[in-house]
Amino acid sequence: MRAERARGSHRRQIQALPRAEPREGGRVPRWTKKRVVLLAVAAIVLLAAGGAAYSRQRGKAVAVLAARVETQDIVSKVTANGKIQAENKVEMSALVMGQIVNLAVREGDAVKKGDFLLQIDRNRAAAEEAGSNAALRASLADRDTARATMEQAERDFERTRRNYEARITSEAEFQKARSGLETSRSTFEAAQNRVDQMRAGLNANRDTLSKTTVRAPIDGVVTTLRVKAGEVTVIGTMNNPGTQLLTISDMSTVEAVLMVDETDTPTVQVGQKTLLGIDAYPGRPFEGLVTEVGNSPILRDDPDLQGLTTTSDAINFKVKAKVVMPPPGIRPGFSVTADIITGTKPKVPAVPLAAVVVRDSPRGERTEAGKLKTEEGVYALREDKAVFTPVKTGISGELMVEVLTGVKPGEEIITGPFKALRQIKDGDRVKRMSEKERKAAEGEGAGTS
Repeated sequence: MRAERARGSHRRQIQALPRAEPREGGRVPRWTKKRVVLLAVAAIVLLAAGGAAYSRQRGKAVAVLAARVETQDIVSKVTANGKIQAENKVEMSALVMGQIVNLAVREGDAVKKGDFLLQIDRNRAAAEEAGSNAALRASLADRDTARATMEQAERDFERTRRNYEARITSEAEFQKARSGLETSRSTFEAAQNRVDQMRAGLNANRDTLSKTTVRAPIDGVVTTLRVKAGEVTVIGTMNNPGTQLLTISDMSTVEAVLMVDETDTPTVQVGQKTLLGIDAYPGRPFEGLVTEVGNSPILRDDPDLQGLTTTSDAINFKVKAKVVMPPPGIRPGFSVTADIITGTKPKVPAVPLAAVVVRDSPRGERTEAGKLKTEEGVYALREDKAVFTPVKTGISGELMVEVLTGVKPGEEIITGPFKALRQIKDGDRVKRMSEKERKAAEGEGAGTS
């Protein structure tokens, strides 16, 4: 009974709803058709409003910074870091084994060529030299004896030969005399060879003895002292370096050893002027000249750049620049920053680097590799519109770049802000920024840099 009452109630609710009776021919009810018309009108209104808003946005002038193409000097530079070292320096290593018994210099001492530096124990070398000398004297005595024997054999042979020719001496005696002569000559030759051998050994031992006394090979300053009195030196081998004693540097001619990035190396050449800033002399620029450009990347264990090379994947090349007038008291190892002048163009049309933009080729041109070609240019400001103008650039300075073709001095171009240069297109309306807008843009740029 409850189910029947529920079904009856449900039918009454359905019957209470308004019902749209279809017209003849199956036409849609009038109220449904009206709804469709209203929806269509609303859509048209929304599209029209959006289009109007888009048109207003599209036609809105973009505030930009503008400047005129100027004629000025452009100086192209390559900046690099490095350190100071003597152009002429000698790394001195131990040439003999022994204990250092006398050390006569300290780090920083000035020395002259031939000055005594240190003494390695010479007792063993002196004993070997004395033994070689005695052996040489003995070999000389043996040689003299062999010479006397040979000379006697020559006289005996000559006498026997004459007797043999006169048929006084038999052939057997003649052959015996000749054999004795040949033997004595061989004995003398062997004695002479032993003399030469003993003399060479004596010279070698004398050389070893002389190397126990270390003297300055050049005029200079002891810039590095690596040993102390009492230490034992060892001789270097193919796989193990010998004991490093000290370094003498001629500080009258110094150079900056620089690390130049691989992308900048092709523009650096021998003879180019260099402006050097030495940290130990703040505010005093020094002039330099490039004397050497490396052909191979710098190794991480390069002795000239110890402490400067890194473990990163950056590839740098070694460049040396001679310091024209080094200041008094300059020392090897001082940090230096260099600006290498790679090019100079006087009085040429120039625009700010920030004004040059790169865009894809509007004609869809592609390279041989299939990549879309690009072209660089600037936006000229003409009749309150941004007009993309292709340009060809030359050398670049710190802030300005030379313009070879495309614009002329006096033409007004758009120089910023960076966001505007990225967004505007050829033909867009633009307006010059007010002073307030310009200051705000400069502050925003400084905050993001």
